[in-house]
Amino acid sequence: MPNQNPTETLSTQAASSFFSLSISPGKVIRGAGILSTVAAQVANLGTRPLIVAGNHTLNLSKEHLKPLFQSQQLHSILASYGADCCETSLKALRKAAKEHKADIIIGIGGGKALDTAKLVAHQLTLPVITIPTSAATCAAWTALSNVYSTTGAFLYDVALSRCPELLILDYNLIQTAPQRTLVAGIGDAIAKWYEASVSSGHLQQTLIIAAVQQARVLRDILLQKSAAALQSPGTEIWQEVVDATVLLAGVIGGLGGAQCRTVAAHAVHNGLTHISGHNSIHGEKVAYGILVQLRLEEMIQGNQLAASARQQLLKFYAEIGLPQKLADLGLGNITLGELQTAAEISLEPNSDIHRLPFKVALEQLMAAMVSTTAPNQLKIKNG
Repeated sequence: MPNQNPTETLSTQAASSFFSLSISPGKVIRGAGILSTVAAQVANLGTRPLIVAGNHTLNLSKEHLKPLFQSQQLHSILASYGADCCETSLKALRKAAKEHKADIIIGIGGGKALDTAKLVAHQLTLPVITIPTSAATCAAWTALSNVYSTTGAFLYDVALSRCPELLILDYNLIQTAPQRTLVAGIGDAIAKWYEASVSSGHLQQTLIIAAVQQARVLRDILLQKSAAALQSPGTEIWQEVVDATVLLAGVIGGLGGAQCRTVAAHAVHNGLTHISGHNSIHGEKVAYGILVQLRLEEMIQGNQLAASARQQLLKFYAEIGLPQKLADLGLGNITLGELQTAAEISLEPNSDIHRLPFKVALEQLMAAMVSTTAPNQLKIKNG
């Protein structure tokens, strides 16, 4: 019997407001080599899956999903979303799902594949299962999809009605991804602390306090364990870091909601996608965006804690291979006009950068974007 209400949702209703959180997937199955055992779990949710994957993972997906294709309970077809979660792909996949008479959507791949699968399922009011092939984001967990242009420029995000019904985390599958993807996932996940603490650290709601504190725990786990994990793929400490980037990062967004999810680091990411194309991946741009956010706090507020945090992160980034400056993102020859374009998009009226507790001018953001590796001038000045 399918789980009719798999998403944990907390709601409070008053005379003038309604507040709802989609906190977690209905079920999480994790382990090494578990994909061969999940056909019955899938069949509990639907028997005609449309499996959404990216161009680069189609063959990998076919190999790892053989048990689903061979199951007598399931009638599965595989469809590519292309290179991005974009309007063209969404339209084609909705058509494919209807022609197949799909009663469930399965996403397998990185963040964009999973975002596409979740959004198609949302639009067709079908259940969705996420199977991440890398630990680059927490997209497998969240009730959120980001939509891009066909050239990789961020356009908007969509809050979904619920988290996935089932998340399948197979460590053997994650281990097939390039190590760069886990490094990027570490950058994306560690941003949770730097963004949540600024946007929500002063708030008194119980669940937001919990989300901010879990973001701090997540940061500490990543600072302490990432280097060792990257040196020993597949080991217990590596699995712990994968759990941190895919699962715990998702928990924080679920508990804290949009207010706790993103601030300047993700806003800078969004702006950069309009000038960088596919030269770098999501978590790399977000990691750089953290440094920009901390630099803004230094420059505008004179914040010594932000200055110290930036220096700490620069050392951590150097140790594990995260980008510290625009050149590390393939943007070493960026023009002033391109820099201004990225900054202007980061500062659009609906941007998350406005969750900072101070106003940011265009010139200030551009200055921060080109000085992420500057020495701690506050320390020098006050020392």
